[in-house]
Parts: sequence; structure tokens; C-alpha cells
Amino acid sequence: MSATKPFTIDKWSVYEAYKAVKANAGSAGVDQQSLDMFEADLKGNLYKIWNRMSSGCYFPDPVKAVAIPKKNGGERILGVPTVTDRVAQTVVKRVIEPAIEAMFLPDSYGYRPGKSALDAVDITRTRCWRFDWVVEFDIKGLFDHIDHTLLLRALKKHVQCEWAMLYIGRWLTAPLQHADGTRVERTRGTPQGGVVSPVLANLFLHYAFDVWMTRTYPDTPWCRYADDGLVHCRTEHEAQAIKAALDVRLLQCGLQLHPDKTKIVYCKDGQRKGKYPNTQFDFLGYTFRPRLVKNRKRNSMFVNFTPAVSKLALKLMRQTTRKSNFRNWTNLDLADIARLHNPVLRGWLGYYGRFCRSAMYPVLRHFNMTLVAWAMKKFKRLRGRKIRASCFLKDIAEKQPYLFVHWKQGMVGEFA
Repeated sequence: MSATKPFTIDKWSVYEAYKAVKANAGSAGVDQQSLDMFEADLKGNLYKIWNRMSSGCYFPDPVKAVAIPKKNGGERILGVPTVTDRVAQTVVKRVIEPAIEAMFLPDSYGYRPGKSALDAVDITRTRCWRFDWVVEFDIKGLFDHIDHTLLLRALKKHVQCEWAMLYIGRWLTAPLQHADGTRVERTRGTPQGGVVSPVLANLFLHYAFDVWMTRTYPDTPWCRYADDGLVHCRTEHEAQAIKAALDVRLLQCGLQLHPDKTKIVYCKDGQRKGKYPNTQFDFLGYTFRPRLVKNRKRNSMFVNFTPAVSKLALKLMRQTTRKSNFRNWTNLDLADIARLHNPVLRGWLGYYGRFCRSAMYPVLRHFNMTLVAWAMKKFKRLRGRKIRASCFLKDIAEKQPYLFVHWKQGMVGEFA
């Protein structure tokens, strides 16, 4: 303990936290201070954070309520902290995360260093081949319903840092401020949008689900990514029993299964031919269902229960292409369009093209057709001549296959 400050906090840790916040960008909080404004007096602002945190007199601002649309409709309320609070939360996160992360179980994948959503999809694919049944579950409003008493009890088991516990307690109860200035006091939950919230939510579910599941059903594999999870079962009866037990367990922890997103699924394929109402499920942007696939060794086709990009993900990617409106960018040439869109295409193919890559062709064809629309507006000789414009771009794809990411990866596709 410092002779002048009740808490010893390294100034350098505050600066490193600021660099992490800057890398993640983000909008202003309730104080309307952007990152650029914060950096106008960077040294002074970082000193204030360090001084207040070291003195025990750091109190967070309310979090800014921001409504964002959900993929399936409706809205989700994010709680956006100020830049100052994001820096302070990052300082705390870096202190508490190593000890908490070390005791998380291997089948928890969300918000964890060294683990990804694709890892979760991969292990799920393997287990669906071995187990006939899946309990697919979603926890309704996880971030809004975390019980503070239970969460703080879990934190005390693993966090020895006094000042980290102090500030986490203050962040948990910081009010939510809406656009009209009204404030809502919070007695449960942790803002979805806070830097430290994913770690806290993972810790809560570590005890609410992960540990409970492992102790109660030690021979039943499971996988969880944040509030979405799967349990692999051998029989329908086992799946029904686990679903019922999970419902009770989460209610004991103040949580609830989402009634529309929780179901029992039969992993139907060429060998498992039973007739059941649910034979597919969506998980992390992929749809798992029976598909006709090729056995390359035997050069034959068979039905396998396997993942491919979901219809919803395909729809959102096409919407992204439409919203970019590059069909009207006649002031740009093809190389400019490639430079602007290749990062997006690379991300799509890197994630959704990992499994059953051919399912990405509708999105790539839609992108190519948008290029055709651009060419018809760009060049007078191609106006109103779709077939000629398609041939024009197909010829470019053959001569410059490196221009667009999907062309380079051998997924040129169609232009008409």
C-alpha cells in the first residue's frame, strides 16, 4: 500500500488500458466525450483516472442506453460507458481476468482469449456425429438478469484485489441513462457494452451452468458460447430430462431459458433415419442439419449432419452489400471497389466459409451481380446490356483473379 494512496495502481497499466480502448474505438458515453476529445488532454485525463482509482474516489458515470436492432427483429439495449469508464474497466479487467480465466472449463468458448466461435462450431460438428440428440438453449436477457449477490460471491472466491472489487461493485449499480435524460437504477445485471461485463457474465455462468452441468451430468458433453449453449445426449428421454433440469437450475440462479430458442433436436443423417419434428438448429451463424455431402475417398455422396452458413447470415451479408451501394460508385474503378470491400469479403469467407464453403456461393453471386450493375452504370457501352457486362467482368476475373478475395480463392461464381 502506498504511503499517500490507499491503493497501489501502476500508472503504466492505465496507459496500456487506454491503448486497448483506442484499438476498440467505440462511441461517446453520457458525457459526449469522444476518443478524439479525450486524447486532446490525454496526459491529464489518464492522470485523473489513475489518481481517482488509487485514491478510492473513482465513481463511474451512468451508462448510456443505446438501442440496436437484433438479427431476428426487435431491439437490444446496450449500456455504453464513457471513455473514462472504459479505460478504468480495462484496468480492472486486466487485473481480474488471469485468475478467473484460469479456472474456466474447456467447453466455455465465448469472450475467452485463445478461443473462438469457430472452435465451438468445430467441436459441435464432431459431437453431433457421435450423439443422436442435442438440447439447444438460449438464456433470455442474460446481461440484464445477473444476480449481483451471486456474482459478487463468485468474484470474492477468485479476486483478491480490494480496489478491483470496489469498482466492480460501483459499475454494477451505475444507472442506465436514456436519450431523454431519464435514469434507471439497476439492482441486477451488468451492462451489455461494458468492457468488464463479458468476464463477469462468463464467471456467473461458470457456476450457474458449466460447473453444475459437469457435476450433475459428468458423462454428457456440452458447449457454451456466452448465453448460447448445446448439450449432446444419447436418447430423447435423456435430452428431455436435462432440458427440464436446466430450466430449474437457471431459475434458481435468477435466469430463464428463452422459450422460442430452446428446443430438442434429432441429429438425422444417412444412418439415423428416425422421424422427429426438429432436425436442425442454428448456432453461431451456422445451421446444423442433414446435408448431402461428398465422400472424397470413395467418390460417392451421402447424407451427413453438418454445419453451413445459416439463411439469416446469408441474408445479412446480402443486406450489407446492398447498403454499401457501390453499384452507384461510378467515380471509382474496380480496383478501388476491391480495396474497400476485400476486408469484408475476407472476413465472411474466413468465418462462414470454414465449413461447407460452397454454401457461400449465393452471397458471392449476389456480390458479383452488384458488380455487373456497377459496370452497367460506369461504362456507356454496357448500359442496358447485362449479358455484355457479365462477360466483361468474367473476362476480368479470368485475367486478374487476385483482384477480389473470393476470386483469388477460386470462388469466382456466376455473374448473371
